[in-house]
Amino acid sequence: MFLIILMKSLIIGGLVGVGVGAGAARMFHAPTVQGMGAFRTLGELNSCEGDPASHFSFGLGFFFNAWASTVAAGAFTQDVDHRIIPHWATAALLVKNRDLTSTLHDPKKMAIAGAIIGAIVVAFLNSTAAAVPAALQVTAVKVLVPAANLLVNTVMPVIFWLAAIEAGKKSGFWATIFGGMAQLIMGNAVPGLVLGILIGKGVEESGWNHVTRVMMAAIVLLFVLSGFFRGFDMKLIESFHMGIPLWLENVHNLMSGK
Repeated sequence: MFLIILMKSLIIGGLVGVGVGAGAARMFHAPTVQGMGAFRTLGELNSCEGDPASHFSFGLGFFFNAWASTVAAGAFTQDVDHRIIPHWATAALLVKNRDLTSTLHDPKKMAIAGAIIGAIVVAFLNSTAAAVPAALQVTAVKVLVPAANLLVNTVMPVIFWLAAIEAGKKSGFWATIFGGMAQLIMGNAVPGLVLGILIGKGVEESGWNHVTRVMMAAIVLLFVLSGFFRGFDMKLIESFHMGIPLWLENVHNLMSGK
């Protein structure tokens, strides 16, 4: 039974890795070439700035959480294909060659590296989940989940904030603002820090042109909508010990279908 799980995991992990690796690389050639991936994957890959150690540590931060989820619930989190495989595949390619155009931006090389990393990661997660006795799964979750949450919610934001400050004044400035807003609204500063690095680097390289202005408008709209649908506006009003206007409650009730 264990060998069957291992063999199937190697095949499935390899196939997933090919798609994830090639898809992430093709995103850097859009819009001339159709990409396959998520915006956050592209932003997080860019935020590591071609440093293999940063790519590896970023993937490692989400690996523990994915491992705990696999052991406890027998299901993968989205971080396996969005964050772990692409970042570790990139780190493997960048160890010997720091040229992004011939590594991270090369769909063929990323597909091969992704297939290898995907096979290893999926096989490890499934095999360990199958090998851990049911009685020990609860204990494993109690240890791994708090550690993973601490790493993702505390350590990773600090690492990204320090990287943003080191990247330049503009990146550090916008990352601090957006990171703080993301922490208040979403409970995790990493998305805001990544967006701050992107907008800061864009302004440093191109200035406030049409592209950077559109990006800024999209980011502001993202925070406004995220804050509204999470009820952040009402929580902010309550924090000042003020009454929530009836019309605002009605709007929230209408949007939530109550």
